[in-house]
Amino acid sequence: MDLKTLHYFVEIVNSKGFNRAAAKIHISQPALSKSINQLEAELELPLLLRGKRGTAVTLTTHGQLVYQYAQKLLDTKRELFTALDALKGLNKGELKLGLAPLGSAELFAPIIAKYRQRYPQIHTQLLVRGGVEQTSALKQGEIELATGIIELNQEFEGIAIHTEPMVVVLPSVHPLAEKAVIPISALHHCAQIMFEPEFSLYEMVINACDNAQVTIENPTLVNQPEFGIALVAAGIGVMLLPKFIAERYQLAGVVSRQLTETDLNWRMSLFWEKDKPLSFAANAMINLLQEHLKEKS
Repeated sequence: MDLKTLHYFVEIVNSKGFNRAAAKIHISQPALSKSINQLEAELELPLLLRGKRGTAVTLTTHGQLVYQYAQKLLDTKRELFTALDALKGLNKGELKLGLAPLGSAELFAPIIAKYRQRYPQIHTQLLVRGGVEQTSALKQGEIELATGIIELNQEFEGIAIHTEPMVVVLPSVHPLAEKAVIPISALHHCAQIMFEPEFSLYEMVINACDNAQVTIENPTLVNQPEFGIALVAAGIGVMLLPKFIAERYQLAGVVSRQLTETDLNWRMSLFWEKDKPLSFAANAMINLLQEHLKEKS
């Protein structure tokens, strides 16, 4: 039994199938199946239940135990190499950073440019993930750091990067556009354009409307702010957005108004798993961000 085969096994379980796992780890599906068959033969135990083609694989009782220990062994390997890199003081390696789709271009592009200039030997892998996917990617070791909207708690720690007020974006001919500020209660039964559920902003808006007893009826879901604002311009509905995003994608016939009667704010953080050793590359990004924020203050 070797760690590479255990890595394959864990990826199959996480991907819920051989085909997706094979594509992710860049190995042919027959070669992947052969490795798992050899692992099962070595242990003399079935680990996976293969269903019909296209259905997700499931773990046997023995497979669940092997999966748990395989994760621990792979985590230990990562921690070992992280500790060795820190001991050697190497200023090279790989930074795996998950970027939130909303706001990262505006806030993180100059920081990443400065990072690449300071650490040219570090390979930078940037993965754009919705907020819901970020925490899962961190736990599975796909990324070390992530940006997004999150409440820091016992599981994650991080650095607050930016806080932005939320505004209501609406057609200039909308009756509410005459107001200088708009209470969130005025949006009751208004048609809304919202980000899809994998965006953290979706849940934020839902919770804020629930707290204000605002009913959202048949929302239109989008995954890009510019398309959402285009739909606002077309009269499909109103949209709640961070102020600087609304200003960046402003269109003719669309106005934005301050939102009141709510504590809804958009807060982006850089975060990572608490009590988990970080690579030199990840620590270098944290230190650079702290410098950047200090210079701005």
